[in-house]
Amino acid sequence: MIRCFCALAAMFMLISAGHIVPLSPAGAAETQAQRGKYLVSIIPCTDCHTPGTFLGKPDMKRYLGGSDVGFEVPGLGIFYGPNLTPDDETGLGKWTNEQIATAITTGKRPDGRILAPPMPVESFKHLTHADALAIAAYLKSLPPIKNKVPGPFGPKEKPTSFVYQVLPPDKYVPTPPPPPPHPPGK
Repeated sequence: MIRCFCALAAMFMLISAGHIVPLSPAGAAETQAQRGKYLVSIIPCTDCHTPGTFLGKPDMKRYLGGSDVGFEVPGLGIFYGPNLTPDDETGLGKWTNEQIATAITTGKRPDGRILAPPMPVESFKHLTHADALAIAAYLKSLPPIKNKVPGPFGPKEKPTSFVYQVLPPDKYVPTPPPPPPHPPGK
């Protein structure tokens, strides 16, 4: 998680400072999907959209197939990083590349709803249209994975999976370690 925020913060600072940052080796020939793969790897989308990442064991067989850990936004609820693969039922399969690029850079879904606050739209709005379309092309090139993520859950609803919280120090209570495993046969 810290890696995700550090990468986003660095990218945002460079963009907002007006620096032009080459994101691929000079002179490298690449397809639109290859460019998208590169961008997805440095942003890194996998942190919020691949199961197991926040638990320290990313499930790369379900790469970008949607998170199993939600983000609590106080007062709004708990939101899980959705499936970014082109599965028609649980992912982006019915979205066009243009719709995906628009969602990434504006936070607006094709149905008019706004993406959940954990999506760093404020940083991503600085992507060029070509780069947003490259990300969309890469996502559409992935194998579809059927995975409906939990939620979203309202602020008074009980989640069904892990939740990532940001708490002020006076509200933090350490989680006790799990009990040691019992030896077999005892």
